[in-house]
Amino acid sequence: MRVYPTFFRLAFLWMDAERAHKIGFRAIRLVHSCGAGRVLQRFTVPAASLKTQAFGLTFPSPFGLAAGFDKEGHGIEALTELGFGHVEVGTITGQAQPGNPAPRLFRLVEDRAVINRMGFNNDGAAAVAPRLKSARAALQRRYPGVRPVIGVNIGKSKVVELSDAAADYLISARSLAPAADYLVVNVSSPNTPGLRLLQDVQTLGPLLTAVGEAADHAAGRHVPLLVKIAPDLSDEDIDDVARLALDLKLDGIIATNTTVARTGLSAGPDKVAACGAGGLSGAPLKQRSLEVLARLKAATGGRLALISVGGVETAQDVQQRLDAGATLVQGYTAFLYEGPFWAARINRQLAKHPSRR
Repeated sequence: MRVYPTFFRLAFLWMDAERAHKIGFRAIRLVHSCGAGRVLQRFTVPAASLKTQAFGLTFPSPFGLAAGFDKEGHGIEALTELGFGHVEVGTITGQAQPGNPAPRLFRLVEDRAVINRMGFNNDGAAAVAPRLKSARAALQRRYPGVRPVIGVNIGKSKVVELSDAAADYLISARSLAPAADYLVVNVSSPNTPGLRLLQDVQTLGPLLTAVGEAADHAAGRHVPLLVKIAPDLSDEDIDDVARLALDLKLDGIIATNTTVARTGLSAGPDKVAACGAGGLSGAPLKQRSLEVLARLKAATGGRLALISVGGVETAQDVQQRLDAGATLVQGYTAFLYEGPFWAARINRQLAKHPSRR
């Protein structure tokens, strides 16, 4: 019998969701800082059979932690000790910003979902860059073979006008690319006004080209570049983004971000309405995320990496995404409900799959 669901109900369910997140994350980092993470790692390290190749990098597992949990690079080493094959940090913006007013994070427990309107709260690229550099060096020392991978997700500062968005993204790219294993351009969060307008291919193409060139120049090497898209795009827009990614020779697409839709929820309409605006993540996003993955797979024909995220809860979910064409899979919301051994449990079950033996 698993203990964490009971612990979650007793310790966190009654608490403000953002406060509970901060306490839980602080506890994970404390385990690392006191040295217990190295002991824990003996039981959480992914099996060698799970090694996965993607955009020139080797990942110890195809399963990683999506952006949003560690927004500022404070706990990369600690999170990798839990078994994640990669940790995507962010979203990070060119300027430090507090995000939207609290409360801004809400649970829909009956749907195993979360609604957030955090608004890219972070310390800014200049402050986060040294943390990434330190974490990357530490992982290289600790894992002389295949080490966990660090992804960096960048977005637009709220105070910056859309017309100046490219310059703002370049600030982040130049600061963060040298310490990033891969870089993600986030144009799909619903919590920065107007941001999703950048998903239009006429705007997105020049933006991605500029970011890619700036990142490679700053790092002195090719930094794999991906774009993260929303589940709310039409099928035609998804096809357009796929064609653009191929034309620009991007390294991959991450699908999907949170959704603004509120359909098919078990939670009552009054409860959902009380949460207000924001992006919905978790189990209700599973079907649409799969649909977008299938659409991208058909449109790209396996010519670039696809990272699937949205509604991933179990090893069966991860394997389903891999079988459907994903190269890598990410999760986040279920981490809040499943607890610290979630990734290790998924890795153990993935390693038992016939294709991994």
